[in-house]
Amino acid sequence: MFTRERELDDAPAVPLSRPHRAVVVAGTLSELTGPTAGRVELPLRLWWNPHRSFDLGQPTMLLWMYENVLREAIRVGELRDFLHGPTLARVWPELNLPRAVRRAWEERHPVLRRAVTRAAA
Repeated sequence: MFTRERELDDAPAVPLSRPHRAVVVAGTLSELTGPTAGRVELPLRLWWNPHRSFDLGQPTMLLWMYENVLREAIRVGELRDFLHGPTLARVWPELNLPRAVRRAWEERHPVLRRAVTRAAA
C-alpha cells in the first residue's frame, strides 16, 4: 500500500537556507556579474537593517553582504545583481553559511568545494 507518508519519505530533499525557504543557486558562476567595488545598498528584502550599504573595499563587509545575499535570495536575479562569480569563488572558504546553502552551492559548482580544500591545505 502506497501512502502519503511514504510519498513524503521518497521525495527529494530540498536544501533550505532557512525554515521554509529553498536555497537559490545560480546555474553558472559566470552569470554572477554584480559589483566588485564601491558601496552597494541591498534592498530591504535582503537586508532589513536601516543601514543597508556595504563598502566592498572592506573585506569583512564584502563577506557579510555575500553571506546575506546567499542566505536570503529568493530569485536568481538577486544573485546576479549582487554577487560576482570570481569574487564568490575567492571568498567562498571564508563565508559563514548555513550547511544547506554551502552544500547546495558546492554540489552545483564543484570549483567552490575545491576552493575550500585548497584553503584548508
